[in-house]
Amino acid sequence: MKCQKCNNAATLHITEVIADNQFEELHLCEQCANKYLYEPTPKAAGKVSAGEQLEEGMFSHLECPTCGMKFVDFRNTGRLGCPHDYAMFRDDLLPLLENIHGDTRHCGKTPRRSPEIREAESELMQLRNRLKIAVNKEDYEEAARIRDRIRQVEEM
Repeated sequence: MKCQKCNNAATLHITEVIADNQFEELHLCEQCANKYLYEPTPKAAGKVSAGEQLEEGMFSHLECPTCGMKFVDFRNTGRLGCPHDYAMFRDDLLPLLENIHGDTRHCGKTPRRSPEIREAESELMQLRNRLKIAVNKEDYEEAARIRDRIRQVEEM
């Protein structure tokens, strides 16, 4: 897809909410997107849209005491200022993360090249839990069998 402002490839796709159920989609290259996002347009100079007023009203009070960043600055740049911002802006970041990733906690991926290591670690955790239970029940014969199995798995 080509940029709507020039002939370069469009790398950013922006959806502007104009009003309820009214959207404008823009397909821009990185340079045109920077101009669009960060340089004021003549028609917008001196005017503040309803969306900007709403955003300012919602987020202007949130400011990180460590770095001084406001949530509005994060919304404009897409970058947080310091590690404390994650806690400071948590309530506003969670819906954003859920929208982007579909969840609010990292599930991660397991590497394809070594699933047997993951299985061994899982088995060791289960065996150690069973060992604790056997010792608490004073079932020392079972505990000895589990201990031996743990040694076998650790040697693999």
